[in-house]
Amino acid sequence: MANITKALDLDALASGDSPIHRLEGRVKLVSCILIIVYCVFSSELIVPIILEIYLLILLYLSKLSFANSFKRILILLPFGGMIIIFQPFLQPGNVLWSYSWLQISDVGLNFAILLFARLIVSLTAIVILSSTSPMEQIVASFRKLKMPKDFAMILTIMVRFLFVFIDELETIKKAQKSRNFNIHSKLTPYKWRLRQVGYSIAMMFLKSYEQGERTYQSMVSRGFSEHSQLFNEKTSLEKNDYIFIVSLIVVLAILTVIIFVFPEKLGYFGENLALN
Repeated sequence: MANITKALDLDALASGDSPIHRLEGRVKLVSCILIIVYCVFSSELIVPIILEIYLLILLYLSKLSFANSFKRILILLPFGGMIIIFQPFLQPGNVLWSYSWLQISDVGLNFAILLFARLIVSLTAIVILSSTSPMEQIVASFRKLKMPKDFAMILTIMVRFLFVFIDELETIKKAQKSRNFNIHSKLTPYKWRLRQVGYSIAMMFLKSYEQGERTYQSMVSRGFSEHSQLFNEKTSLEKNDYIFIVSLIVVLAILTVIIFVFPEKLGYFGENLALN
């Protein structure tokens, strides 16, 4: 539960002031997607390494804490990491190590290393984007980039309700604390504590549902319907936005030239590690 409430801290963190914070939302969003797509479709290890260095420079320029950013990456890492762990054992190739029926192949190990590097770059890009852009700015950027109206509406309402959800959670936690409930207490049976957590989760969803109904009725009473249009604030790109875009394109262009012109000099880092 504590990790959910940190979403509020993340939004406060995204309201900071740095050269990266001041970039236009669409520039940050498109850059994040471009870096992830370029990295995911690369098969040489040099690509995620260079992109990770580039992202660490952006992290420094954004004045974010390296320790806190790496903690967020570690929290997200298990979501993709579980797939990577099994790759060395599943892919056919030259056997590097074996024990009984368990085998690690060179192809699987190389592919796992490449996937891990891609995952780190993707998570770093997402952490920088979420730490330098308030949620509403990200949603507004999606709308300006012509996201389908229904998706934009759902995303906008989801962001609004996320904070309602967190408020309800905080209220329930305070109510439990006032009754001396402690989930880590050894003085009460484990099943009883688990049941109380289940009641709390059910109550949280019920209260969020009721709040959602009240909010929806309030919107309808103000004229909201399926034909309503979302307001998009008009903003224009500034000099810093163009400089950032050009710098990213230059980095990707240099990286592409290095891969195609000097593959032999890169050694292992220039080899194709993807599955054929």
